[in-house]
Amino acid sequence: MTGAPASAAGGPSQAGATGTAGASGTETGAKSARSGKIAAAAVDQASLWNIANLLTMLRLLLVPGFVALMLADGGYDPAWRSFAWAAFAVAMITDLFDGHLARTYNLVTDFGKIADPIADKAIMGAALICLSSLGDLPWWVTGIILGRELGITLLRFVVIRYGVIPASRGGKLKTLAQGIAVGMYILALTGWLATARFWVMAVAVALTVATGLDYVKQAIVLRRQGIAEREAALEETEA
Repeated sequence: MTGAPASAAGGPSQAGATGTAGASGTETGAKSARSGKIAAAAVDQASLWNIANLLTMLRLLLVPGFVALMLADGGYDPAWRSFAWAAFAVAMITDLFDGHLARTYNLVTDFGKIADPIADKAIMGAALICLSSLGDLPWWVTGIILGRELGITLLRFVVIRYGVIPASRGGKLKTLAQGIAVGMYILALTGWLATARFWVMAVAVALTVATGLDYVKQAIVLRRQGIAEREAALEETEA
């Protein structure tokens, strides 16, 4: 047989095919990687518009609308007050669901972490200030509730380097009591209902003060533990 070996005869063409296939595979891999990055970026961008964040945004948008309804026609018209109560109720209901949805379906975002507490305090603060400005609620009640909320928020930021103060059952009960009490004051109630709302607000104020003191206690303990752990770690490093 005088023919060249098959391997020799097909060597160059096979090498060329292999090189072409390798280059093609590299290009395909690069395109896939770019497509994956683009898809991931699209997901990250779209994650801002999840249902939990949309509910938080709705609550923020309800604040100016609530104020306008609350103060319409001098602020004492029962019909306008009913509409204001409806806006307040929607805000409170969305407050119950947005955090739960974010945690359950992994929809937690940086926007939600910042906007959710702002929305909570904005609608409650707007309601309390409107009620006090209209003379329906004493200013000292508004001062206690808003002072507690702002104070605890600042306290959380101060001790965040040592850890996070978890929300307690008392805090959740406080929020519920505040929502019910403020909602009852928004409505133009008379008779025994007007008396009942006074006692509901008294319970809300008591829970506000009690849970506030409990958070302060937790913050002190958390700070002491954090300082002790840092000192222990420093001693180990020096040793």
